[in-house]
Order: sequence, then structure tokens, then C-alpha cells
Amino acid sequence: MADGVVLSIKRSITVRAVVTPRWKEDAERELSQALVSLDQQLAQLEQEGQQLIDEIRRQSANPLDPRIQDQVASVQQQVAVKRAELEEQKRTVIEQQRQVRELDFEQVVEQGQIESFTDVRVGDNLVEKLQVAVLVRDGVIEAIEGA
Repeated sequence: MADGVVLSIKRSITVRAVVTPRWKEDAERELSQALVSLDQQLAQLEQEGQQLIDEIRRQSANPLDPRIQDQVASVQQQVAVKRAELEEQKRTVIEQQRQVRELDFEQVVEQGQIESFTDVRVGDNLVEKLQVAVLVRDGVIEAIEGA
């Protein structure tokens, strides 16, 4: 490649947030909404699973037929697997809530990743080009680190 060639590459940028009262309120509200959503999904799962089982039994001439019992057991197993997934998600959100409550004001936490593009040339330090972070306070950028 020629020395004058410029290559545009995608990179991940770490978003770091300063913990403020507003940040904590927003984070707790989002986590509470996630818990409500998970509870609704659990209730809907139970209801739909029971409706499906009732429908299988209703359509059968003999609800005690082993094939019908196998279908019911299969539905119950699928519901149990999905319930376990949702309950695990719920435990994770509850743990995140606990962690948010324990954060001190002015502490800096990783909030996520965003992607951007950057140009690189022969002679650039690729590691430095890829190690970029944005520091925000209540949504306002305070610093761009490593740009």
C-alpha cells in the first residue's frame, strides 16, 4: 500500500458516565420498568401456556391419551424453560438495581458502547486510534478521551 492511503475503520467507543442524582434516578427508573416488563412477560407466559394446554385437552376426545399427555408435558417443559430464562433476567436486573443504589456520586461508571469510524494511515498507532472513550454528565459530554 502507498503511504498516502487512508483507511476508514469502525471502532467501539466506551461511554462513561459520572454518577449524579439525576443519573441514579434515571437508571433506577429504567431498571424498575424492566422489572415490570419482565413480570408482565412472566404472567403472559403462564397465561398462554395454560391456554395452550387447555386447548390441547379440549380438542382431544380422550384427554388421558398418552399422546395428549406428551403434548401437555412438552408445553409445560417449554413454559418452564422460558420461565427460568425470564426469572434469570429478573435476578440480573435486581442485582443491577442493588449496584446502582450503592454507587457514590461523582463516581465514573461504564454505561455502554457506541460505534464510530476513524481514519487510519501508515504510521498511526492503531491501539491509540481504537482506545477512545466519552465521559458524560447527565447526558452532556464532558470529555473525549484518547481521540
